[in-house]
Amino acid sequence: MIDSRKLDHINICLRKNVQCKVKAGFEDIYLVHRALPEVDKDDIDLTTKFLGKEISAPIMIASMTGGHEKVKKINENLAIAAEHLNIPLGVGSQRAAIENPELRHTFTVVREIAQNAFLLANLGVVQFSKGYGIEEAKQAIEMIDANALALHLNPLQEAIQREGDTNFNNCLREIEKLSKSLKVPVVAKETGAGIAREEAILLEKAGVKAIDVGGVGGTSFAAVEYYRDKSIKHGKLFWDWGIPTAISILECAEYTNLEIVATGGIRNGIQIAKALALGAKVCGIAFPLLKRARKSYRYVEDEINRLMEELKIAMFLVGAEKIEDLRKCDLIITGKTREWAIARGIDYKKFANRRIKVIQWR
Repeated sequence: MIDSRKLDHINICLRKNVQCKVKAGFEDIYLVHRALPEVDKDDIDLTTKFLGKEISAPIMIASMTGGHEKVKKINENLAIAAEHLNIPLGVGSQRAAIENPELRHTFTVVREIAQNAFLLANLGVVQFSKGYGIEEAKQAIEMIDANALALHLNPLQEAIQREGDTNFNNCLREIEKLSKSLKVPVVAKETGAGIAREEAILLEKAGVKAIDVGGVGGTSFAAVEYYRDKSIKHGKLFWDWGIPTAISILECAEYTNLEIVATGGIRNGIQIAKALALGAKVCGIAFPLLKRARKSYRYVEDEINRLMEELKIAMFLVGAEKIEDLRKCDLIITGKTREWAIARGIDYKKFANRRIKVIQWR
């Protein structure tokens, strides 16, 4: 049953250590400190736009759950926080509710509460190679009156999962159909293994408006599936498979004009600042909010407010008064991320001198 599998995923994430052993790559990124930032921290403005809608901070509550009675409360608390803070919220896969309408209320509650927030519906792209079409996509969107549809790309999870769907033939063609037919933008979303430039380019040509890189560094769904069924030994082998988040941001931002969502292992405001400086539009947070959402929306809001304050401090220290200023600040790319950039022909040096000014002393 799909709904019981969704509950398994949540319980495993809460009870087991399913975080990647490989880091997200932000330890390789250094923002260049400015001893004279020439801004007043109190004037720093976190507002930005995501897919045309103004939001109060470049932070998204990333897709987590839905489709089971016992997780409805989590979605309620996430929706309250999203509404109060005016930030986007993605729901978990809605397949369970499409195939069992009795579960729709675990999703519809999100729009009932978050009447003004930017909401992303969510379906697995692989389902569109197995018979799903425009009608199912519209159902998912209408279920929560969504502002966008996220199509999650999860070949790693499907390959590890005993009951996984691994026929990804013609998915790109189906994405193109949806992009042309739907009235809301389509977002391509990985689920923990990252997106490379080649797929990013193809997705842009197919008509998607944003990419959620979902890189290595956060929750490993190979690990989640390993704990669901330890008889599948290769869950451990593929625990850290994929592209680290920082690298995936570089790959996607450098080769497309799409809006980039950075998810995967982002845990503090400095990492958010680094992701935005690399080219991300917003940053998605999931696992750090999960336990908090089980308790109260206040705990969710407290965590997001912490991230926002840390982001403001980081912006102050690099002289960025607005979010777009972060994309002009200097940063140094080192370590494995630098090695990857060299191997892939990405000009990592240009990031180091974006604010350079020649000063002539007399």
